[in-house]
Amino acid sequence: MIGQKGLPATFGGIEHHVEEVGRRLAERGHLVTVFCRSSYGAATGAAYLGMELRSAPTVGTKHLDAIVHSASSTALGLLAGADIVHYHGIGPGLLTPVPHYLSRAKVVLTIHGLDHQRGKWGHAAQAVLGAGHWMSGHLPDRTVVVSRALESHYREHFSHGCDYIPNGVVEPPDLPARRIVDELGLTPGGYALFVGRLVPEKAPDQLLRAYRRVPGNLPLVIVGDSSFTDDYADQVRDLATRDPRVMLPGFAYGDLLAELYRHAAVFVQPSLLEGLPLTLLEAASHGTPVVASDIAPHLEVLGLPAAGRRIFAAGDEDGLTRQISSALEGGEAERSGAAALRHQVLDTYRWDTAVDQLEQLYLQEVRVAPPTHRPRRPASAPGANVRGTLW
Repeated sequence: MIGQKGLPATFGGIEHHVEEVGRRLAERGHLVTVFCRSSYGAATGAAYLGMELRSAPTVGTKHLDAIVHSASSTALGLLAGADIVHYHGIGPGLLTPVPHYLSRAKVVLTIHGLDHQRGKWGHAAQAVLGAGHWMSGHLPDRTVVVSRALESHYREHFSHGCDYIPNGVVEPPDLPARRIVDELGLTPGGYALFVGRLVPEKAPDQLLRAYRRVPGNLPLVIVGDSSFTDDYADQVRDLATRDPRVMLPGFAYGDLLAELYRHAAVFVQPSLLEGLPLTLLEAASHGTPVVASDIAPHLEVLGLPAAGRRIFAAGDEDGLTRQISSALEGGEAERSGAAALRHQVLDTYRWDTAVDQLEQLYLQEVRVAPPTHRPRRPASAPGANVRGTLW
C-alpha cells in the first residue's frame, strides 16, 4: 500500500481506509505491507493489526512529501517482489508507470477524490496532478473509485474503465460522554461539530461565517488542523476568534473523536469537493443529524433532504445558516430522521463488503487462489509465502 502517510491511522481518510482494508486482507491470509512516511514515526518491520509497516524516506514539504515518499516506497516494494502495488490517490499514482513498465507486479490505484481540483494547489502543482489524473485513467491494471460520482467521472473521461468499491463504516460503540466533558467542557447534545482538515475545499471558513448568524449560545467545535495549508488555516483561526462560541481543539482521534460524533447536536459538512467522505459516513453511523452541501458524493449518501439529513447549495452561506438553525430547532423529528439515516448507512457501506470486492479484484489480476491458511502468519515469520503480497 503506497500513498497514505502511515499507520496507525490518526487523521486523514486515506489512512483510515488503508487501515480498515489492510487489516481485513491480512486476516484473510494475505501479506500486506504498508509504507509509512519517515516523518510519521513508524518503525521498519513493525507489525500492526496483521500488517507489516515499513518506513520509507520523504521530504516533508507541501509539494515533495507525497511524491518523494511514493517514489521511495515504489522502489522498496519492487525490490521485494510484490505481486500487487496498490497506490492511493492521484498524486502517489504519478509513480504507476514504474511498476507498470519495469516489473511484473499488477498496479491498482484507488481514487479517493479529484486531487488536481483541490484548492490548496497552485497552477504548477495542479498541472502535475492533472498529468496524474490522465495516468489514473490509462496506466493502472485496475482503477478503483470510492463513489458513484467518481465512477461517472471516470467512465465519461476514460475508456479504460474503473471499479466502484465504496468506503465503509463499522457500527460504533455507544460511548458515554466523558472525555468531551472532562477535556473540552462540552455538554452532550449541546454543540455543533465539524471534522476535517483545514483546507479550502472543505470550506470551514464558510461554516464560520455562516455560524455567526445562527442564534443562541451553542458552541461550534472545529476538529482538525492544517495540511500544508498554514496560510489558510491561519485565516480560519482568525475567523474563529470573532465568534466566542467557536472551539478549535485541533485533531481528535479514537474514543475522543467517537464521543464528539455521538453527542453532537448536529454534524456539519460544508465541503466543495469530496470523494466519499468518511467523516460523513462516521457521523451518520452514530445517529447524529447531518447538514451537508449538495455535492454529488454527499447526495449519494444522504439521498433526498429530510429532517436529520439537511442539504444546502454548496457555497451558499445563507442556506447553510438556515439549515443549521433548522437542524438545531428540529427536536425529536431530527433525531428520528438521523436514526433512519444511521440504519441506511450501516446497511449500505460495509468494510467487509469492500474487502470482498477488492480481494476478488486482486485475485483476478494475479490469477492465484485465495490463501488457504487463516489467520495469516506475520510477514516476518521464517518461510512466509510471498504469494499474495500487497504493497
